[in-house]
Amino acid sequence: MLAVRRGAALPWRRLASSTAATAAAAGITCHSDRFDYLREILNSRVYDVAVETGLQRAPKLSRTLGCEVHIKREDTQPVFSFKIRGAYNKIVSLDAAALGAGVVACSAGNHAQGVAFSCRYLEARAVVVMPRGTPRIKVDSVRQHGGEYVDVRLVGDSYDEAAAEAHRLVRDEGLTLIHPFDDPLVIAGQGSVGAEILRQKNGKRLDAIFCCCGGGGLLAGVAAYVKQVRPDVAVYGVEACDAAGMTASLDRGERVVLDRVGLFADGAAVKAVGAETFRLAHKYVDGMITVDNDEICAAIKQGFEDTRCVLEPAGALALAGLRKHVEGKALGGDASGRSYVAVSSGANMDFDRLRFVSERADRSEVRLAVTIPEAPGAFQKFYDHIFPCNVTEFSYRFHRHDAPAHIIVAFQPQTDAYMGRLSDAGYSPRNITDDELVNTHLRHLNGGRSEFVGEERLFRFEFPEAPGALKTFLSHFETDAFNCSLFHYRNYGHDFGRVLVGVQATTDRAEAKLDAFLAELGYRYVEETDNETYVQFLTANRRATA
Repeated sequence: MLAVRRGAALPWRRLASSTAATAAAAGITCHSDRFDYLREILNSRVYDVAVETGLQRAPKLSRTLGCEVHIKREDTQPVFSFKIRGAYNKIVSLDAAALGAGVVACSAGNHAQGVAFSCRYLEARAVVVMPRGTPRIKVDSVRQHGGEYVDVRLVGDSYDEAAAEAHRLVRDEGLTLIHPFDDPLVIAGQGSVGAEILRQKNGKRLDAIFCCCGGGGLLAGVAAYVKQVRPDVAVYGVEACDAAGMTASLDRGERVVLDRVGLFADGAAVKAVGAETFRLAHKYVDGMITVDNDEICAAIKQGFEDTRCVLEPAGALALAGLRKHVEGKALGGDASGRSYVAVSSGANMDFDRLRFVSERADRSEVRLAVTIPEAPGAFQKFYDHIFPCNVTEFSYRFHRHDAPAHIIVAFQPQTDAYMGRLSDAGYSPRNITDDELVNTHLRHLNGGRSEFVGEERLFRFEFPEAPGALKTFLSHFETDAFNCSLFHYRNYGHDFGRVLVGVQATTDRAEAKLDAFLAELGYRYVEETDNETYVQFLTANRRATA
């Protein structure tokens, strides 16, 4: 795949208007002098089933970026996505014979739901083909929206295999294929989003519109309308950096088929953009922006803070791209006072993904690998250097008495002076915030088994999660009596903080002090010293297991 500038808005030479640009779109031959997108968008039938969604100001993001940000709330459609517009506009245009024969769609996401909803409204037969591995929640949603009119068939282990079945149904049973993006009537339906934005702005300042891009239907439709009505308004497409098919295609000047695509933003994970969407994007779109998964997660959080809606990853692409664009403008000093719109294109979030999103969304958190003395009281002294910053993670395991301790710590700094302060104190900090191996795996495995820890008792503590609570917890340790040999803490946003602590108390005096400490502390705890899994994986005293 071509190398592209990640995050930059990529301009390219606009194509001259072609007299015969043919679209490979569901059997429609589209000539640019015959298919009038402006007229078709204005006369689209989308409002039989779709709603005119709100253009909501994002006050927090506006303050953060120093400009006016509005969110076009396509997540509030009946199927929680803009996809219902294009699907219905195509299906309702079919003649009685084609509608009577039925339609077929291949999709594992929002397009399938749009087709199902539309066919139920029109009382038309539809077959929706989905790969066998499609999450149950999406299969159930399609069946719920389609009711008795929609037959959901799970075929193949990939999208390509499911698509092959859809094409077989077109060939053998005479069904009409409802393409998710590469069809002029689908594009026109999605273009009604652009018409609404301009009408809602009502001639007021608008510098740019940001749209997510998978196959390109939304981007092409919005750009085709906006550039003919208000050509001064920039239109940008936003793609995940591991599924940037339109970016690569426009950069090369021809459609590019990607070898593979990432699936986090699965609603926009397309290997090849459409022929017609590419033509329109090449003609009208001002540039492309690519964003990574962490930027998408941060955008989901930003969207929630301003709308109280949890967008799906693909649905947050436009917000992520808007922020990246504006932050780039700010470096040049020309972002202040500008007005931007991002289309929040979908909110069909899989609940199981929320943990990952929460982990990766906080851009205020830094993660460091630091070295501290292997000595009683070292934790408290280290923490004093970063207090009152909010510590969100702390991971340590005893290795040996004659070697320093290595810990992973995450916190929310209030200034940029923390690296210099910790270096001056001899902690040798190393910023590992963007280390993918650490973020995904190593921070969960830090320490492991210790061959030299000796006698150790293990405790799980719970304490009220509040600023300074971890510091208070650490201050209770009797540093001259017993030593901390394991420490793991992670703030998961719960009302109680959970800490796992290993303690070395090797004398009668130390045991007495430890018992006094536990009584004085006043926090709920459970001793796990005899926990079989702890013994098996974190100590040198492994027991034989069945």
